Amino acid sequence: MTVSPSPDWLARGTSDLFPHQPESKDPSENLPLLLKTIDRPLRVKLGIDPTGSDIHLGHSIPFRKLRAFQDAGHTAVVIIGDFTARIGDPTGKSEVRKQLTVEEVRANAGNYLDQLRPILDFDTPGRLEIRYNSEWLGELDLAKILELLSTMTVGQMLAKEGFSERYEKETPIFLHEFLYPLMQGYDSVAIDADVELGGTDQKFNIAVGRDLQRYFGKKPQFGLLLPILIGTDGTQKMSKSLNNYVGLRESALAMYSKLEKTPDSLLKDYFELLTNLPLNELPENPRECQKQLALEVVSQFHGQEEAGKARKTAEEIVLKGNTASAESVPEFSLAGVTFPVKLFYLLGASGLCKSSGEGRRQIQGGAVRLDSEKVTEVDLAFESADALSGKILQVGKNKFVRLV
Repeated sequence: MTVSPSPDWLARGTSDLFPHQPESKDPSENLPLLLKTIDRPLRVKLGIDPTGSDIHLGHSIPFRKLRAFQDAGHTAVVIIGDFTARIGDPTGKSEVRKQLTVEEVRANAGNYLDQLRPILDFDTPGRLEIRYNSEWLGELDLAKILELLSTMTVGQMLAKEGFSERYEKETPIFLHEFLYPLMQGYDSVAIDADVELGGTDQKFNIAVGRDLQRYFGKKPQFGLLLPILIGTDGTQKMSKSLNNYVGLRESALAMYSKLEKTPDSLLKDYFELLTNLPLNELPENPRECQKQLALEVVSQFHGQEEAGKARKTAEEIVLKGNTASAESVPEFSLAGVTFPVKLFYLLGASGLCKSSGEGRRQIQGGAVRLDSEKVTEVDLAFESADALSGKILQVGKNKFVRLV
């Protein structure tokens, strides 16, 4: 990933930088002023709780900004919240989150780091620290926890957006959830953060970090907030549960197929937040913008060659309906399938649908094709793998697998 290390580039796509410097409240002007006040490499913190196994493009935005700080000569400190993940960040949640086991958290953390390798600089000495917050949070005794709790009031906690909404709706708020902002804030104390990155929904938690640093006699960090990415549906924030996301581990073809259909209203934001391309040099034609966006983002995670293949394949399948030469379609092995089998089962087993039931509904809705031919028979069954091998199974316009 090639970026300019200038302060102007570091400010690209920034929603807020607090506290504001007296000279400016504009983040694009505020950041260069901040950099002038510190004459050493900054320690830039970004925490992530491994509460799941996958990261999507929305999650990648603060990590791209963290990479920009690395390229500008600063130190990225990635906090793996292996301790806080056992609680789960209550931000934006309407109910208590499921607590995870130590084993689940460790497995998720490994998956997260693998997915971040195309974004962050893991190789340059002094540019990356990976810390696990169990290192210090696991050592807190009851006396220290009571001291942390004494730094905030119940009223301050209830001012947090998610808590206030739940309180008004009489949805239970458990005491351990109040500890989450304090623990995230204590991470900043433990690693001497100068700047903490986060989405705009993290302002409360980052501000708690500032308060705790001040309480423990350290210089308070700055908070740099980044926009929450709207999903591919063009309306709600990107989320796996809403199925409007692009996952970092998706195949080149799947990523390209989703991104080339980015709504026109989101193109500017996607280019600004997900690419390094100059915004004043983008094509005027929205369709060409969509293709360029898809090609650029897929290249970041799969390389230019695979991105080019994905573009070619998408054109062949989606635009021409020609599946014969679609070489880069993801494959699904029929080796573990017991025949005879119904097609709706394969839709669920291959991951094209969340379940066999959804597979049935997709067939009923006319969204399923087998080698470009629409499937209309809900209970269509096949006696052997030979009848399916080599064929491309498709759901909608951007989900494909080759059956092998």
